[in-house]
This record gives sequence, structure tokens and C-alpha cells, in this order.
Amino acid sequence: MRPYEGQKDLKSMIAMVSDRPPERVTDYPSIIDLNEMLGPSGPRDDVQLWEDGGGALVGFAILDYTDNLRFEIRPGAASGDIAAQMISWGLERVRQSMRQESEHRQLLSSCRDSYVERAKLLERAGFARQEWYTMQLVRSLAEHVPEPVAPEGFVVRAVAGEHEAGVLAALHRAAFGTEHVTVEDRLSWMRTPEYDPELDLVAVAPDGTLAAYALLHVSPQENALCGRLEGHVGSLGTHPAFQRMGLARVLLLAGLVLLKRRGLETACTSTGCWNLAMQRAARSVGFQTEGRTLFFLKSVDAASHSGSQRIVDGTTQKPRHSE
Repeated sequence: MRPYEGQKDLKSMIAMVSDRPPERVTDYPSIIDLNEMLGPSGPRDDVQLWEDGGGALVGFAILDYTDNLRFEIRPGAASGDIAAQMISWGLERVRQSMRQESEHRQLLSSCRDSYVERAKLLERAGFARQEWYTMQLVRSLAEHVPEPVAPEGFVVRAVAGEHEAGVLAALHRAAFGTEHVTVEDRLSWMRTPEYDPELDLVAVAPDGTLAAYALLHVSPQENALCGRLEGHVGSLGTHPAFQRMGLARVLLLAGLVLLKRRGLETACTSTGCWNLAMQRAARSVGFQTEGRTLFFLKSVDAASHSGSQRIVDGTTQKPRHSE
């Protein structure tokens, strides 16, 4: 067990997610997600790797700023033991960041609803399934895609270049009410091998303000692994000052037209069950629900425990030695 050290580790992590079953190749973190998160970075203590005695990667875990623990384990490895260590690591990382003992924090994890084995593992580890979820949406590109018609005075265009990263990051923060997307984050998205500037779209208001954006991507590597021809709407948002004008629908149609022209067969996106505006926009251009990502929470005590629990064959056992 050791921290992430750089590009060599990134290649090993990408190789591991490439070995997933075809139906899970694009699950988060996918190849594109790993390139976005880790491509430009060196050593990081929010990413942990597990290796066997020969130094081969058997699993990795990532804990993001929302206390969301994502982990991957090589098929055939002692998944219960390694998962327990990953969860213990995530819990301890959250404890270390707690400002005071009275603070209440929860460790989050997720998986597709079809990934029954992972859901059971999380529940055995003390995670409680939540009622909220995200939805995977798909749209066949074999069907007609109407040309987008923007509101009068608005123009849809591709992002002009990296010099717009600052205003794009600010647009994302305003659209989603968050403070966590920086210029560096936006640049990392724009510097992945899969980034295509023609698929990075913005709706521009009559006064030149960037009012909404849609960042799409196509991964030939993921498509080859899945055996499909898919394009993805990775992120889409509208500034509050320009909402309820149909800009999300316009950008979705513009993106679908581009994907269809490139010979792709399916468009995919996702959104939270609580994001009714995005659901309406997606359904208005033909997207339909394909599946769900379930979320699980586990309370984090401020005090560290001397030992962790081990998950074996559906039971919970104390380890012989504390970790």
C-alpha cells in the first residue's frame, strides 16, 4: 500500500480499468476521468495504490473533495480484504481532515445498479444505500437530430482556446453553485488525450457573455473496449442569469449533430435524480434512461479505531492485527 507517484502509476491504473467487463468500462473513474484527474499531476496523497509482492498493481482508491471514495480491484485478487483496507484508508483520510471531534462527516461510495457484487460489498462494510442516485441516459443517433435554433442574438460556437479556461471555470461554478472547479481543473480537462476543441461548446449571449457550455468527448480507446461507437456529454451547465431560455437544449442538439456527423451511433450522458432541469432538457432531445448509479454512505467517527473490520464471504470479522 503506497501513495500515487506519477505517470507510471497512471498507466497502470488505466490498464486496470481497461480490463473491466465491457459494460463497466465507462464507469467512473474511466480512462478519460483518470487522465483528467491525474494526467498533469505528480505525487498525490488522495490516491492510494495496492501492489502484490512483485510490485504489480492489484487495486487503487481515490478520495475526492466530497469525501467520495472510488476504488478498483483487479479481478481474482482478495477483493474483500483489499476493499476493507481501502475503506479504512478512506475513513482515516476523512478523520484527519475533520476540524473538530463534534464535526459530522460521512464517507461516500457508489456503483452502477447492475454491479450487484459491489453494492453488497459496501453494505457488508456498513454503508447505507441512499434513496438518491444519478441516471445514465442514452440517445440513438440513428434517429433524426434536428438542427439547434438558438434564442435571438445568441451564438453557439466552439471554445476559442485555453485563454478562455478562466471564464469557463467561473461559468461552471456559477451554474452548479460550487467553489471547487478552478482554472487548473478546466485546463486539465482541455489537456487530456481525448479532448477535442470542436466538441467543447459554448452559447454566447448578445453582449458576448458566455451563458452556457457543453463539454463532449469521444474516446476511441473506450469505444474499442466496449465494442460500441459512443460519444459522451461529459458536462453541461447554464449560468443562473440565462436559465430557462432553452440553452441547455440548444447545446445538446448542437453536440448531437456533431457526434452524428462523425459516424457515432449513440450519445450518452448522466445527471442526478434531483436535477429536473437537465432531465427535461435531455428528454426533450430524445435521451432515455438506461441505468442508475447508486450511492452509499458510512458515518465517520472523529476518533480513530485501533483496528478495522475484514469482509470475508459475506461476514464481518476482526483482523488478527490492527492496520
